[in-house]
Amino acid sequence: MEGDRLESPVTIKGIERELICPACKELFTHPLILPCQHNVCHKCVKEILFAFEDSFADGGSESSNQSSPRIKISSSSMDRIDRISRSGFGVYTGRKRNSLTPRSSLFPCPGCQRDIDLGERGINGLFRNFTLETIVERYRQAARAAIAIMCDFCKPPPQESTKSCMDCSASYCNECFKIHHPWGTVKAQHEYVGPTTNFRPKILMCPEHEMERVNMYCEICRRPVCHLCKLGGCHANHRVTTMSTAYKTLKEKLSKDIEYLISKEGQVKAHITQLDLLLKEAECNSERAKEEACQSFEKLSHVLEEKKSAALRAIEASKNLRLEKLQMQAEEYQGLLENNGLVGYAQEVLKETDPSCFVQTAKQLHVRIQKATESLKSFRPAAETTFEDFVVDIAKQEEILGDLSFHSNGLEIPEINEEQSRMYNKALISWECPGKTDSADTYVLEYHKLNREEESVTWQEIEVCSKSKIISDLDDDSSYAFRVRGYKGSVCSPWSREVILRTPPAPVFSFLFDDKCGYNSEHLLLNTRRTSVESRAGFPLLLGSERMQVGCYTTLDYIVGDTGIAKGKHFWAFRVEAYSYLVKVGVVSSNKIQKLFHNTHDVTSPRYEQDSGHDSGSEDAFFDSSQPLTLVTLGMKKFFIPTTPAAPKDPASRILPLPSSLGICLDCDKGKVGFYDTGRMKCLYECEVDCSGIMYPAFALMGGAAVHLEEAVTAKYGEYHDDI
Repeated sequence: MEGDRLESPVTIKGIERELICPACKELFTHPLILPCQHNVCHKCVKEILFAFEDSFADGGSESSNQSSPRIKISSSSMDRIDRISRSGFGVYTGRKRNSLTPRSSLFPCPGCQRDIDLGERGINGLFRNFTLETIVERYRQAARAAIAIMCDFCKPPPQESTKSCMDCSASYCNECFKIHHPWGTVKAQHEYVGPTTNFRPKILMCPEHEMERVNMYCEICRRPVCHLCKLGGCHANHRVTTMSTAYKTLKEKLSKDIEYLISKEGQVKAHITQLDLLLKEAECNSERAKEEACQSFEKLSHVLEEKKSAALRAIEASKNLRLEKLQMQAEEYQGLLENNGLVGYAQEVLKETDPSCFVQTAKQLHVRIQKATESLKSFRPAAETTFEDFVVDIAKQEEILGDLSFHSNGLEIPEINEEQSRMYNKALISWECPGKTDSADTYVLEYHKLNREEESVTWQEIEVCSKSKIISDLDDDSSYAFRVRGYKGSVCSPWSREVILRTPPAPVFSFLFDDKCGYNSEHLLLNTRRTSVESRAGFPLLLGSERMQVGCYTTLDYIVGDTGIAKGKHFWAFRVEAYSYLVKVGVVSSNKIQKLFHNTHDVTSPRYEQDSGHDSGSEDAFFDSSQPLTLVTLGMKKFFIPTTPAAPKDPASRILPLPSSLGICLDCDKGKVGFYDTGRMKCLYECEVDCSGIMYPAFALMGGAAVHLEEAVTAKYGEYHDDI
């Protein structure tokens, strides 16, 4: 083992780049192996996690990011720390700030730029990389060959050590080693090596089970494990192999790969030469791009300077003209003062005694005096003092300049998918790129509420790493505009086409199908989550067909929601399968539920139902505008508007295409229920309903039909998940 430490320093100096911690940019100190197989100093891991904690507690302030003068966290790492802290994930409760292991479970790896889950044990569950530690120690010794390691037990002044004991984790001179390791004792059997500061245990112990040594290798997690990990731990169902087999296999693979790389040394040198040329080319191209960017901005500056000069000249000319008019008007009024100007002149004319001479002069003077008198009665400045006509409107130009960026022809313009996007209590906005090449790394989603009263539009911006985003805190019964653009580094695509979506007229009401109240399991099939129901014909319908001689008479199978509504305004949405023959949807009062489910002898057919919408004389049926049971009919890819006094007389005009998703809005306070196309959030039909009792969502199916509640309805409290 001592011989291993006497390798040539020449081979060690060439690998310095591999011995640098990606966090602190210094040589590794007690490196830990992360689940992503990257190495980070033990101290750096703790400092990054504590910085994460501070960012979570302080809202990501700049002061909290500078928690350690030693660590050098990149801006991208801090962006990920801020993103994790804003999401609320990766935080344990019940841990203290000064505990051994920070409370954060997610670790932003500075090596691969990914968020790594450290598991429940955090830092304590990570292996220490003793092999890397040994190599770093060799490098340190090669770099400081003249610096000796001193004895830990000598009295001052200490002597230079000659050997280190791996069992005692200390260094000794010859005399001290003999004293502390006398012959004939257990310590004489200790393993010693040349002077070193790197002490590693003889046996690698399991971090999960500290009293057990690792003797197996998990091929799934790519880490050593003990037999307890395999028996009942998190590796119970993983494929493992013996440590000796893993050692032999990995060593053979590594040796072969190294031999292959050494055999390709000429190719590697050629690539290095090519990369050197590319570095120079990139530098030249960047300088050229800078010059072109400067020229572009100089052109803009020149245009702005010309516009600025023209605007200032126009303002100056208008100012001079107005000042001249106002000055002349002031001089005219100055002449109206006694013994001054026009009045003084008139006073002198009055002294004339010759009638003919006086009349000759006084006529014109009297006209001027009359004009001056009229101007006194209705004073009006000769020019305006405001320059409102010279205000420059730069709102549009400001918006255009704000979008000024490096546009790439190769970067696809994303398109918002309106069919996959949903607007309920929260908005799920999804988009996709038409092509598959040169996709963006990140996206920026912007949205704003459409408000006619606001003159200027303020877009709210969200940075997204995926192709969908859930947006909260939207107002009910409001329209929002959305747009998205892709970014690849500093290059961005143009904005997508703006898509306008509308929120429901009321908050989303959450419920599931009730599998107890009147549920007919022979005719209806309910899924385990109680979010979908399907009608199935089965043998009862075939047996009943023996009594059918004319027409197709059968009964509707009803199912209601498991939650009722007593007051307020609520909205829920669902989808009806296109193959459905007959489905009725609406609301039912608690007073009518028992009658609804026990009225099984009712003969129900398209001809019998007053609101079925089929052309079978239903338009002559009586309509009660305040009934406690309100249902509309759907089927055969159609939506049938019920027969009402206000409904169109032509049956064809009461038949609409069936929307992909339908919504119902119940306003108990006003006693109204409306049926909506949720894609456009447009009301298709609205009527009055008696809300004196508790109201329940109601559905009825006949023949082949199926109804699926939307995810926003089935998720409790209106919160739906990212996998929607």
